[in-house]
Amino acid sequence: MMMVSDDCLVECKIDDSDEEQMNTPPPPPEFASKALPPAPKTPTPPANSPSPAPTRPVNRDPHGINQHLKVEVSDVLAEPTTPHSIDGVWTYSLVGFERTRIWTYRCLSLLFAVPLAFLCGVFLAILACLHVWFLVPCIQLSNTFLPCLRSLFMCAVNVFISPFCMSLALCCTQISISLSNKDLDRKRDKDTV
Repeated sequence: MMMVSDDCLVECKIDDSDEEQMNTPPPPPEFASKALPPAPKTPTPPANSPSPAPTRPVNRDPHGINQHLKVEVSDVLAEPTTPHSIDGVWTYSLVGFERTRIWTYRCLSLLFAVPLAFLCGVFLAILACLHVWFLVPCIQLSNTFLPCLRSLFMCAVNVFISPFCMSLALCCTQISISLSNKDLDRKRDKDTV
């Protein structure tokens, strides 16, 4: 079974009246039919006064960051096949669930949306200000001055620390440790006592 990607789909407005003629883009070549498309109809003026066109709902989550919050009734309430409640009870339960969920969200967003949006805006503005005026200049200054400090540090290491470590290493090369079986036997005897 072959799945069609979203790139191949074309959004078309379905309207039975001939008030507007939309120019839809042609389908991708792999889905285009071999027959020629029909000639577009000329729009006819409407007989009555035009009614306002319904507005499209605004996508308030264009990046889909809240996909996990799309909870349906069937995700929470479900009855098994054999024990059923009365149809009216089930219907009113579903309606009650949906209305309660929607109106509780609306009331809470009425109370909290503006103050929390204000706080998020202040927080992000502070972060942006610190990033622009503090963090990036500090990084640029450190990139400018670190090569000088690195050469001074390497000079100090080569003059003071490196000779000390070399002489300590030469002294330690003369140390040797040898273990014999006698030493191991004595240790075992002490452990058993």
